[in-house]
Amino acid sequence: MSVNFGLAQLSNHFLICTVLLYSLALLAYAGDFAFGRHPSKGETPAAEVPELVAAGVPAAGVPAASVGARSGSAAAGYESAGSGSAGPGSESAGSESAGSGSAGPGPGSGSAGSGPDPTGYALRLPASAGQGGRSRGSWLPAGSWVRAALVLSALGLAAHVIGVTTRGLAVHRVPWGDMYEFVTSVTCVAAIFFLALMIRYRAYYLGLFVMAPVLLALGLAETVIYTPAGQIAVALQSYWLAIHVTAMTLASGTFVVGAALAVVYLLTDRYARRVAAGRQSASVGAFRLLPAPEVIDRFAYRTVMFAFPIWTFGIMAGAIWADTAWGRYWGWDPTETWAFITWVVYACFLHARATAGWRGRRAAYIQLIGFGCLLFNLLGVSIFITGLHSYAGLS
Repeated sequence: MSVNFGLAQLSNHFLICTVLLYSLALLAYAGDFAFGRHPSKGETPAAEVPELVAAGVPAAGVPAASVGARSGSAAAGYESAGSGSAGPGSESAGSESAGSGSAGPGPGSGSAGSGPDPTGYALRLPASAGQGGRSRGSWLPAGSWVRAALVLSALGLAAHVIGVTTRGLAVHRVPWGDMYEFVTSVTCVAAIFFLALMIRYRAYYLGLFVMAPVLLALGLAETVIYTPAGQIAVALQSYWLAIHVTAMTLASGTFVVGAALAVVYLLTDRYARRVAAGRQSASVGAFRLLPAPEVIDRFAYRTVMFAFPIWTFGIMAGAIWADTAWGRYWGWDPTETWAFITWVVYACFLHARATAGWRGRRAAYIQLIGFGCLLFNLLGVSIFITGLHSYAGLS
């Protein structure tokens, strides 16, 4: 079928609007860090949020280990920044806590304390705020900057979805037949996944760090790797395109969020260690506003746990498609090989956490190596190495 160039042009306009809206959202997230109203040392933070407690986020005045204890979690402990003891059952610097006992006396027990938030996760809610990290009568977070950032992110995501959808309608197929379409779809998945995570766990402060790589990738797609709408190669004209590439797109977009969270974890963990060592004040710096390092580590782990089975299914579907198209399940094509290497590294990440108890910095490094393999497969292999999967559409 012929390409509908009117819809293709409309898709381009929506995706350019997406870049502009994401850029404004990123500025609003940055403005929240710089000019937003943050809790001062003497302010009384809001009460605990059940959703955050379920995710392991400590409330104000409650050390991270105590939250895991009080919520009945039996998960293994995380590498501590060494911010002091929170009573029996808490984790000390460099050790791992069982996280199953009850909180000892002191600020770690009972209800949320009234002191400053030692973990750096400040909800910035007024005293009248209800549970769920929201002001009463509103689903939006407190603070004009972060509200504006969230609204702009939602508007950008709506334009993003429309842009990807109209591209598919213009070419009469799923819109991931070349690298440009794949990148725009991956960034759309990443934005959807993170926006859902941010609203579900009220992790609004992470928006700056996750939306930045999404905006960068989408900007490069619109400027450097843009490919006009057109028909795809005959080898790709199969229903397996919708099965195999859809799975790889969903997994890749989720891995983007996981990698961004891993980078944020390394930065916040370094900040926490510097504060614990007395080399930096806990009352200054943007990282004091982020969730505790172990919470971000848990977010990153759960993200990879969600994406890994989808990536596995995508590889299996690709092997079946290869047998249909080329008469063999596996031929060690460069793209196939690096997809398998990526799978192995992420499998090592999950295995190390499940069996060896690797958490924190070591796990983050393994996860970032896996994401580096994914990026090399997407960019390096697709552009510079000739193979059966050389459908990037770039010259």
